[in-house]
Amino acid sequence: MSAISSIIKDNVVDHWRKDFPILDQKVNDKDLVYLDNAATTQKPLSVIETISRYYSEINSNIHRGVHTLSQLATDEYEETRKKVQQFINAKNLNEIIFTRGTTEAINLITRSWGEAELKPGDEVIISEMEHHSNIVPWQMICEKTGAILKVIPMNDDGELLVEEYKKLINEKTKMVAVVHVSNALGTINPVKEIIQIAHDYDALVLLDGAQAVAHLPIDVQELDCDFYAFSGHKLYGPTGIGVLYGKENLLEKMPPYQGGGDMILMVTFEKTEYNELPYKFEAGTPNIAGTIGLGAAIDYVSEIGFEAIDAHEESLLQYATASLQEIPGFRAIGTAKEKASVVSFVIDGIHPHDLGTILDTEGVAIRTGHHCAMPVMTHFKVPATARASFALYNTRTEIDVLKAALIKTMEIMGV
Repeated sequence: MSAISSIIKDNVVDHWRKDFPILDQKVNDKDLVYLDNAATTQKPLSVIETISRYYSEINSNIHRGVHTLSQLATDEYEETRKKVQQFINAKNLNEIIFTRGTTEAINLITRSWGEAELKPGDEVIISEMEHHSNIVPWQMICEKTGAILKVIPMNDDGELLVEEYKKLINEKTKMVAVVHVSNALGTINPVKEIIQIAHDYDALVLLDGAQAVAHLPIDVQELDCDFYAFSGHKLYGPTGIGVLYGKENLLEKMPPYQGGGDMILMVTFEKTEYNELPYKFEAGTPNIAGTIGLGAAIDYVSEIGFEAIDAHEESLLQYATASLQEIPGFRAIGTAKEKASVVSFVIDGIHPHDLGTILDTEGVAIRTGHHCAMPVMTHFKVPATARASFALYNTRTEIDVLKAALIKTMEIMGV
């Protein structure tokens, strides 16, 4: 870690920042301070150039063409599948399904696995800190199948109560679907323990990894999760592309999520024979450029390495937490011992939306609202929070700018 620390001291972060052209601009005549990375990360030049090169040099549909451009596009598309497999250490390529994002991946599971497997009286467990995308699809499928939805509570630090989880789970539990890292709180959940407990009851586990993949090394075999979902745009990649990992034996049993081209082997008016994995779940023309761009993003993150990323982001989190707590009326929402680089907070007497609006005039971009996690807001008895979330290209200087902008906001609002 000392070597990593020395690298960061040598201003490698400045070098990383130069890879992101969007950061070199002014907003409202102020230098942009982008602290909304939990919503979406910015894209390095290598990703932007990869997408541009696809459209300018090899744009073609994949899998169906014998001409050169189609073959080149297909090769690059499938090369990304290999990169994803290696990135999360999946056992084989058939376990990597491309989706539009985490939300579609979760809906794929609820519609395909859920409709086929859940029966009246079966139980599904989620947690109190889930994003709406890991709440609403389970509510919908439970209502449709007669299954029962249960919720793991959390404490006021924003940590899941594992002992309560142990009381909820039983032989009726068929699926446990929990977030790896909370988008609203930054909490890193003890997912390996959660998985082991679920498997003791023969229940499956889906992890929502949208907020984890840019901050933590993911090894799905070591975790032993049954499904893992994440989005490219939170991993310095394009929007509209995501991944569902699933154990091959489970995916083999699941019916297709959508019907159409590429997910078939033979179609007659009497019967359709479905394609093999992974194509059974990839109906229609996919986001080819986005997929290839995701491959470039994985290359970028892999080259830097999670040791360096984690050391830098942990330093930012500690600095921001200590610095912002000096502001009168500041209250952090989510103070778990294990956290990713997210600070959610409120300031007495100022609505978070007002904070976000005035901060924008200072060039500071944060997220305000319920963060698609209304039950979290209900737990903490707040209508919304302000959220500053950090990425590998953020700096302590930017945190200082955030702090000064918050103090100025308080002066403007008369607090």
